[in-house]
Amino acid sequence: MEIRRHKVPREGSGSEPPWPSQPGSAGELRARQLRARDLLRGDLESADLEQYVEERLLTTTLEKALNWARSNALWPATFGLACCAIEMMSMVTSRYDSARFGAEVFRASPRQADMLILSGRVSIKMAPIIRRIYDQMLEPKWVIAMGACASSAGVFNNYALVQGADKFLPVDVHVPGCPPRPEALLHGVLRLQRKVQGDPELGWRTRYHAEGTEEWPHPNATRALDSAEA
Repeated sequence: MEIRRHKVPREGSGSEPPWPSQPGSAGELRARQLRARDLLRGDLESADLEQYVEERLLTTTLEKALNWARSNALWPATFGLACCAIEMMSMVTSRYDSARFGAEVFRASPRQADMLILSGRVSIKMAPIIRRIYDQMLEPKWVIAMGACASSAGVFNNYALVQGADKFLPVDVHVPGCPPRPEALLHGVLRLQRKVQGDPELGWRTRYHAEGTEEWPHPNATRALDSAEA
């Protein structure tokens, strides 16, 4: 029995392979397998070898690689404040499966966590404790304010609660709702991932060119009001 070996022809070389070369087809997969075999044998030379390397070469920076790894390995602290913690617990169930995004490893020690989810209202007595937990977490670290209470005190507009966790913590993502569903929290995790990767999404004011629509008096609006009164 005689065995003959034929080199896989390159695209555009004039000689087409005896199998279809549509992307994703069985013939295309077979061509890639044969080309990999020729590479291991040392049969690929000059232009064929250069093309093979160019098709499989990926370049990036160390910073981007680190940020990509960090964004897909967010370890939340096992920490709950109030009723939003129930929704946070549901995030790791099979229905929502936060393991798809690498955020299912809840750690009981802040020294093993790099993401803090403030799931509930923050009282003034609790604020120093939360700050101590945050200071003990790993660097770099991120904070998600989950729900209206952690974001702006929600319906509890009184002297006993902190009117927004960003008054004593650097909050990266605010998740609205009372309480927000697990899908909303997962959306916040995805927004945080893009922020960690260095490609944050634009806020709606920037996206729709709505600067100056803030609730507090805008400097331009104040000057316009002063000139109108004058």
